[in-house]
Amino acid sequence: MTHPSVEPRTTAEDAGDGSRVPAGRSWLDRYFHISRRGSTVAREVRGGVTTFMAMAYILLLNPLILSGKDVQGDTLGQKALITATAFAAALTTLLMGFVGKVPLALAAGLSVSGVLSAQVVPNMTWPQAMGMCVLYGVVIMLLVVTGLREMIMNAIPLALKHGITMGIGLFIALIGFYKSGFVHQGKGTPLSLGPAGQLIGWPVLLFAGTLLLIFMLQARNVPGAILIGIVSGTVVAAVLNGLGVIDPRQWASGAPELHGGAVSMPDFSLFGHIGFGGWDKIGGMTVAVIVFTLVLAGFFDAMATIIGVGTEAGLADDKGRMPGLSKALFIDGAGGAIGGLSGGSGQTVFIESATGVGEGARTGLASAVTGLLFAACLFFTPVTAIVPQEVASAALVVIGAMMLMNARHVDWGDRATAIPVFLTVVLMPFTYTITTGVAAGVISYTAIKVAQGRVREIGAFMWGLTVIFLVYFALHPVESWLGVH
Repeated sequence: MTHPSVEPRTTAEDAGDGSRVPAGRSWLDRYFHISRRGSTVAREVRGGVTTFMAMAYILLLNPLILSGKDVQGDTLGQKALITATAFAAALTTLLMGFVGKVPLALAAGLSVSGVLSAQVVPNMTWPQAMGMCVLYGVVIMLLVVTGLREMIMNAIPLALKHGITMGIGLFIALIGFYKSGFVHQGKGTPLSLGPAGQLIGWPVLLFAGTLLLIFMLQARNVPGAILIGIVSGTVVAAVLNGLGVIDPRQWASGAPELHGGAVSMPDFSLFGHIGFGGWDKIGGMTVAVIVFTLVLAGFFDAMATIIGVGTEAGLADDKGRMPGLSKALFIDGAGGAIGGLSGGSGQTVFIESATGVGEGARTGLASAVTGLLFAACLFFTPVTAIVPQEVASAALVVIGAMMLMNARHVDWGDRATAIPVFLTVVLMPFTYTITTGVAAGVISYTAIKVAQGRVREIGAFMWGLTVIFLVYFALHPVESWLGVH
């Protein structure tokens, strides 16, 4: 991408980071270093709006993933979830803009939400699950402050990082297919097409149509393809519902209708609704594994995304160094705690930030614009709630497909790489837990390296993970053998 040239500096004025910028600029220009990075206010605003349009789907998908019941059978209200999702995205993205000063937007990580829904709440309550988010956010912030985050990133083989991303993608896609009604628990088979080997009802066909539309738009490189597909599917759903073509009872999340006005006050009932007690009933090992899994889910993509988008924006050098990197990593970690406190799941940097960079965004002003747009969505919850679950599920499948594209980075001809990645990818959806996939990948990687006589390539950190995951798999048999109940 060709980057605009930076205007020549003719005067001396401190930019706040040791550099000098032209005098006579507005406070906005001086604070965000707009001219120094070769951008303009108009370009930053356009980039911020573009990024918001590319990732606004999270307002629909996050409540969909977090719609399940916890161990006590309790659920989270949809309006409150939309509010929590919008608030956490707004706050963390504004922090990234005003403190990190880079064009990166944050929102609820679908991988983190997937872990909460499928792996955490079957063992604890929703408040306890959000407490786990706060805890994992604190852990990541400590890793950043101590410099361990980058060390850990470097210690885990790149192929396994790609495998984890791919496995989470397949896991998210399965959730989308299941939530839409396209895939059901079969009669005599684990899964089936529809409830009895065929698709039943108009809503699931609308899901399929929306999915194809988004894929077609992406194939044409249409900006905001996911959001366009969701809006189009929702309009069709509303029309069909209004004409009486579809029985309102067929919609999984209720008929696509606007109840009351389009504007309403946000519902902050989930804010601060967290719990840190009762973990003794769950077990120390289970708590440790859950925290570790959440750290993994919110850990791997963030640094690569930050560096990737920063490089595209012309902010990073050939060694991946960029201004505000440590601040960006810290804010990304803080997003876990902020998301937990808000009740909307851990926040992480979104790769969709690259769409704003493609429109010319180079500074934190773009993130500030994106954050303000998320804040505005707090008052349009009724409009967001119109989107049917079947339509929103299509976007989950698309996101899963995008994450699976990491397969191109894996050397499938090397068994020491291919086997651990294969086990990581397939066991996440097959067992419906992300931890199992990661554990199988780590253990098999170590075992194959040992079998090849390449022990020195494993590293101390991978040895430690292998021992932990061996205990994870063997815990119940060992407890049974020892008579522990």
